[in-house]
This record gives sequence, C-alpha cells and structure tokens, in this order.
Amino acid sequence: MSEPLFERLTLIGIGLIGSSIARAAKVRGVVRHITICDESAVHLARAEELELGDRYCGDTGEAAEGADLVLLCTPVGVSGALTKRMGAFLKPGAILSDVGSTKATVVGEVRPHVPEGVHFIAGHPLAGTEQSGPDAGFSSLFESRWCILTPDQPDADAAAIAALSRFWEGLGSTVDIMDPDHHDRVLAIVSHLPHLIAYNIVGTADDLETVTKSEVIKYSASGFRDFTRLAASDPTMWRDVCLHNKDAILEMLGRFSEDLAALQRAVRWGDGDQLFDLFTRTRGIRRSIIEAGQETDEPDFGRHHPKD
Repeated sequence: MSEPLFERLTLIGIGLIGSSIARAAKVRGVVRHITICDESAVHLARAEELELGDRYCGDTGEAAEGADLVLLCTPVGVSGALTKRMGAFLKPGAILSDVGSTKATVVGEVRPHVPEGVHFIAGHPLAGTEQSGPDAGFSSLFESRWCILTPDQPDADAAAIAALSRFWEGLGSTVDIMDPDHHDRVLAIVSHLPHLIAYNIVGTADDLETVTKSEVIKYSASGFRDFTRLAASDPTMWRDVCLHNKDAILEMLGRFSEDLAALQRAVRWGDGDQLFDLFTRTRGIRRSIIEAGQETDEPDFGRHHPKD
C-alpha cells in the first residue's frame, strides 16, 4: 500500500487481536504511527519489547489524544467505561471502533460517551485463535476473513464507514455491513453457541468419575481434542460475551436443546434413517465452509504460522 490510510492509530488493549492488528498494520503499511495502550504493565512492556508500536502508555485518554482511528481491543464488558474515560480526548473527525464479539450492548454502552463530531462505528473481525496476549498475534490473522461493521445510526457518516472498511480490507479482510441486533443473532449460532458447547463438553469430561483425566488426554484425538481448542479461549472474553449477548444466546441454546432431544430419541430408538439424514446434511455444511474459504482440510485447522 503506497500511502497510509490513517496517520495515527491507537490500540486500546494488546492481546491477540490488538497485537495482530499492530503487526498487520505495520506489514501492510496502512497506518503511519501506532500508539499502544494497555492497563496491564506486563502486556505493555512486552508489546514494547516486541516493537509492536511507536508509542506506549497506560492512560487511555493520553493514548487516544490526537488519534485518527481508535480501536477498542478489550473484552466487551469494559468498552463503555473506557469510552467514558477517553471521550474528552477524542478529536473531532476521529473514528472510534471496537473488535468485540457482541454489538448491541456495546453500542448501547459506548454511544452515550462519544463526543459530537467523533464517528463511532462498531466492528467485529471474525478471526482469532485460542491464544491470548501480545505474543499470540500474527500479521496474517485477518487474511481472507470477514470483518462485520455495525453502524447503529441511519445517518452514520458514509465517509467514515468507507475509511474504516478500507482499513480492514487493508489488513486482508472482506467487510460486510450489518445491523447490531442481527449481528448478535448470527454470531450467537456460528460462534457463541459452539464455544459454550465446547466449554460444557470439556467440563463434563472433567467431572466424570469413571473415566480418568489421563485417559481423556490420552485418547483426545478421537474428537475431544477439537472441543478443547475452543474451550481454551480467554475466560474473561467469553464471560463478557455471555453476559452481553444473553437473549440471542438463550434463544440459540433453546433451539439446540430441542434438536439435541430429537437426536437423543433417534439414538434411543435406533432410528438409523434419521441419524444418517442428519449426518449427511451436516457433512454438507462442512464442505460448504471449506469451499467458501472459511476453513481448511489441513491438520490442526491449518493454524501453524510463523511468529512475526
């Protein structure tokens, strides 16, 4: 990219997503200057050791001052409080966005603290791994992945939306625009519910008395291992997701429980036709995901990558 899209980018939070944005932005030249802010002195020091940014500070207001683009890369539960703290420091014309997995509650908590003249456009890059912290990031995380932007006002500034879209495209993503509430229902089924199921299955295995933990670990390649990857995700982040997308998650859990009961009946009564039909249909979904470029047939999900 010949010219940077933004002069000054501020990242609030330097975990997996924040550190990946910093790396990708540098590699692809989409910004000229990166300020990194994190309340953890350990994370901030590590980000500086890794040379992820150009400036490092622990104060959100100081970090946001003068920035053209500010990205909240923190658990969704603190988005409102952070915006309240930095609001007075955001310059007119700046774009404020986030990377959280839930959107409606984030919009509701952030919007009241956004000053006049600042463009708030919530966002969600659909990318990640089970790792966390500044060392977990890598510059290719967003390549060929979706980033959903959820402007919450009908008169949202079109130029700001276009600029933020170009930023994510510059990191390798494909951008889609969606209503915040619709986003939350979609993500409840494709992301939030699978994680909850994984957490629950791994928890069930941990509670078993007739199967030892050593046996669970020893034979995990038979299917259990794939659930443990999801269940290893950041506990704080997923606690906040559940609390902030409660209604949509409960709806999807209800639907899942009904379908699980039907599956249970099919197994109990030996209904082979129903089982075969279900497994055939779901196998087709897997193939469609691979064909859409959202997954790979490579071992371990193809997630081996060099540190950069």
